[in-house]
Amino acid sequence: MPKNPPESMQHHLRQRLNRHARERWPQVDVITVRFRAGFAYVDAELPGEQAIPLCRLRFTGVLHTWGFALCLAGSDSYRDNILPNGLPAGSPEEALDCAGDLYLNAPAPGMSGRIRVPAGLVILVGPPASGKTSFVRALIVRQQIDREAVVSSDEIRAELFGASPAEVDSETADARIFEERDRRIVARLATGHSAVAESTNVTPQARTRLIAIARRFNAPVTMLRFDPDVTDLLQQHAGRGRTDVTATDVRAYAATMARHAAADQLRSEGATAVHDVPGRRQGTTPAEAAARFSFA
Repeated sequence: MPKNPPESMQHHLRQRLNRHARERWPQVDVITVRFRAGFAYVDAELPGEQAIPLCRLRFTGVLHTWGFALCLAGSDSYRDNILPNGLPAGSPEEALDCAGDLYLNAPAPGMSGRIRVPAGLVILVGPPASGKTSFVRALIVRQQIDREAVVSSDEIRAELFGASPAEVDSETADARIFEERDRRIVARLATGHSAVAESTNVTPQARTRLIAIARRFNAPVTMLRFDPDVTDLLQQHAGRGRTDVTATDVRAYAATMARHAAADQLRSEGATAVHDVPGRRQGTTPAEAAARFSFA
């Protein structure tokens, strides 16, 4: 069984993490660290709340470099992950910030307050006309993500079948579209790059397929929810002029999302983090919504 680091190193790690938390995560009362079988389990204690499991650090024999694994939301298990430095190991402070950006809410004073999305798989969840494409375009214009990171089922459909996808047998078309989508996502994750899955993803079955791909590469899964009012959805849909999706389809997608895509369910399915993207209901433009996020 792997040995724990010496007591002096354990004390040093606790000091480092708490010193950094006071600067970066002032809402945290204390960072607690438990050692077992060569691993350090890091939790954050908030005022009046239970401890929040953040991550697990693996002792490498070097004081300043620790292996990193994120706590899986809603469970007591951990999964090895990549830090923003692109490596599976780094400083304790890097590990704390990576986990804290996912599980701790309020940033330190003077910070931008943006929601940080780690490198990995980003799954957009929302009915047609909910603002997913406009949000992604705003991210690209603001140079927050690369155009190549976006894997859009609608764009793949147009590439494969031209401007009239409704004329193609739907089951055959969908099989080819999602096979190509998956291939592109695998290519991105296999080389350590992020992928943004731009499709409705309102059913558990659709998300399970994507989560399975991310797990092959130990990639964090961030789900971004688009959940506008149905009236807004229908107004937006009417202005798009699409013939392959009807108003009835839009209502059905919205109903499916209401039943099967609540934030708690997405976490239980394996999402590392879930965030709601504001839109017309909140009086927020796509550019303003994009400005609230930061992508590693």
